[in-house]
Amino acid sequence: MVAPTSTPPTARGALEKREAKLAWGLLAPTIAIVSLVILLPLLAIFWISFKPVGLSDLRPVSTVVRESLRSRGDDYRIEYRVRNSSQDKPIEGARFEDTIPDGVTLLEVPEACSLDGAALACDFGDLPGGFNERLRIPVLLDGDPDALEDVVEGSEPVRYGTGDNVLTNTHFTLDNFTRIFDSSEFMSVLWATTFYTVVGTIGALVVGLFAALLLNKSFAGKGILRGLYLFPYVSPIIAVAFTWVALLDPFSGSLNALLVQMGVADSPINFFGQRPQALIMVTVFEIWRYFPLSFLFILARMQSIDTDMYEAADMDGASPFQKFWYLSLPMLLGILSVLFLLRFIWTFNKFDDIFLLTGGNAGTRTLTVNVYEQAFAISNIGAGAAVAVVIFAVLLCFSFFFFRYISQEEGL
Repeated sequence: MVAPTSTPPTARGALEKREAKLAWGLLAPTIAIVSLVILLPLLAIFWISFKPVGLSDLRPVSTVVRESLRSRGDDYRIEYRVRNSSQDKPIEGARFEDTIPDGVTLLEVPEACSLDGAALACDFGDLPGGFNERLRIPVLLDGDPDALEDVVEGSEPVRYGTGDNVLTNTHFTLDNFTRIFDSSEFMSVLWATTFYTVVGTIGALVVGLFAALLLNKSFAGKGILRGLYLFPYVSPIIAVAFTWVALLDPFSGSLNALLVQMGVADSPINFFGQRPQALIMVTVFEIWRYFPLSFLFILARMQSIDTDMYEAADMDGASPFQKFWYLSLPMLLGILSVLFLLRFIWTFNKFDDIFLLTGGNAGTRTLTVNVYEQAFAISNIGAGAAVAVVIFAVLLCFSFFFFRYISQEEGL
């Protein structure tokens, strides 16, 4: 009998190394692309959060030159409007060069300019912030004025000059974070975010679990009912948000009219316009809109559970609650943990729902809404980026806690 041959350990180790290199080589482009997509915006947010950046600072400081041909009667002139694009930052070595087209003769040259043949060069030195000046040079035209106007205004002067760019310089500050944490509204914003995220996440899971328990049976019309359950999740957010606002409007909403007629309320309730109803209602909207996602995952997991356990429990006389608590729930903990992680992160980052319902008013301003208001409502990009860094830090701590403790307990 011939003994079977085996691959020597050395050869097997070399083969595994070559396979590992090949696998990493094939994955390298994907890893590089994903890293760029994720890391570059993240690094940019961190960079901007330590800089005093406003909306006006997003445009680089540069020399702006606009050229036009003007006329007053039979007198023509070329106007150069020269300005500093920044209102507070100077430009060093500001100048421009332009080529005078054929058929246009300069009658005089400004003091800051020089003419060499058809080449016009104007040197302004250092321009202070907010600099704005017009150079009016009288000219003599030889040809059709309209055609020459198109030629003059169609040529772009070459501009020079350097200015400090707050986005690329090495000046950093903690003023953005100081402004955020010293704000009197920060704690209320943090409370609104915590309430909206925790209650919205748990509520979506609980409602999804009950919906899955109801539809984990065989009855007529089950498919239609499942489709109706998915309606909140698949509907356009702007359509359902407008519907909720219209239904709950204190003046023309049908719900308020029904509550007043039934005697439940003495006067219409401003659900989205006063505290604490506004925060409660946007949280209820979050639960209503996103429970179908939990419902789908939980129902799929429940239908994969072996029915023999329930039959044995029935023979032992277990009640429906006991079967759920001791049989179904332990089998669902894994999917519930994953759903809790995903829904917590998504809800914490949610912006459009709250913005469409309340605009962040009446105590519903969360951290994500605060990012928008800091960056665009008051034009402080640096403060908005600082709030985004706070959001990232909170989610990073939550993810660490989840994977360090909860996922290990559930075997994930």
